Amino acid sequence: MNSINASLLRTETGRREFIAGAAKTFLGVTALGHVGGKALAVPGENTSPLKQVPTARNVIYLYMTGGMSHLDTWDPKKNSEVMGLTKAIQTKADGVQISEYLPLMSRQMDKVALIRSMSSTQGAHEQGQYFMRTSYTLRSSIRHPGMGAWLEKFQNRGNPTLPATVMIGNDSKHPGAGFFEAKFAPLMVSNPEAGLKNVSRLERFTEEEFQDRLSLSKKLDTAFEQTYDLGRVRAYTDMYDDAVKMMKSEELKAFDLSAEDAALRDKYGDGKFGQGCLLARRLVEHGVRFVEVTFGSWDTHNANFTKVPEMCDELDAALSTLLSDLEKRGMLKDTLVVLATEFGRTPEINANDGRDHHPKAFSCLLAGGGVKGGTVHGASDERGNTVAEGVVSIPDFNATIGYALGLPLDQVLFSPSKRPFTVADKGKPLAHLFA
Repeated sequence: MNSINASLLRTETGRREFIAGAAKTFLGVTALGHVGGKALAVPGENTSPLKQVPTARNVIYLYMTGGMSHLDTWDPKKNSEVMGLTKAIQTKADGVQISEYLPLMSRQMDKVALIRSMSSTQGAHEQGQYFMRTSYTLRSSIRHPGMGAWLEKFQNRGNPTLPATVMIGNDSKHPGAGFFEAKFAPLMVSNPEAGLKNVSRLERFTEEEFQDRLSLSKKLDTAFEQTYDLGRVRAYTDMYDDAVKMMKSEELKAFDLSAEDAALRDKYGDGKFGQGCLLARRLVEHGVRFVEVTFGSWDTHNANFTKVPEMCDELDAALSTLLSDLEKRGMLKDTLVVLATEFGRTPEINANDGRDHHPKAFSCLLAGGGVKGGTVHGASDERGNTVAEGVVSIPDFNATIGYALGLPLDQVLFSPSKRPFTVADKGKPLAHLFA
């Protein structure tokens, strides 16, 4: 220990780099891929004991990367000038029409609360995605926690040997744990069909050797922790312990899609998004509280009327199967399914047969988790250009998710710089959407 540069270990980054290196070379494992992010949160004063009774325990959050066109999916209009080639169809929900590109979902809309009056202040992708996931605008001085991190911060994880949050996709810009401890960061899974990688000890180490090295590592860490009794140091130690628990957990079978019936896998679709939705259902079934699955790109500046139908085919199969699968297993009532995107697309069709960024009005949806199905909140105008009634801000939308989970929306936590934050900033939940 004396040979280690003490000044390196006094910093958060140095400590993180040391742990990551030691995990591979000393313990012989590579299960620390989710190490990273800021690692400090301070419970705030001025908190309130008030919170709503939860209607959902888990969240499957489907993120449509790139800005989904509301006009060509969830909010079609009678005005042919703005609709281009897209036509509307009736659904199982009385009076609710959606795009013809979503025929399977048309039969599931009785389970869905459709929000057609979303509005954002952010018109660029990175800023819009960050805002949607955190309720706060992107800035260089701080990183805010995502909803999964807030959930684990306020409530217990569902399975003690699995992470509380899993991110399925390849989004390196996800806010993750933000300024919370690193242990609240999501586990990242790039390919849902590949299983969970790097969770076994290296072959050159026996179990006995692994345990010996783990024991010695803890002894070395004890002296450091006593010298530097800091929250961020304890957080990395906890995260290290969680990684070892996960390595030895029988619950890792949750990541194995080969255990699923082939016919059901086919119904979800053979793409990464469809299989990601199936993996999300398996993870929730095994106690993971918050699973995000990303799908895109919906950035249809060009060939909107070619690309949107193709993406809708994959979305339609996966989302409709997910809802029916959850319902058949008795899981839909406890699982809130969210579909979100950073903004919509313009009513105007550009010279490239595409639609451009449009944060003024777009659509998102909620299903399960106590939500009243077959309902619509708000409306955009006859062109889908602006919100005509019932405007919903990004913080309002996230407050609604927090409301369903029973999170204390008004409880203040402080960042390392002592600035106060809440789950959804000043957002107000749409409580009337719940039964």
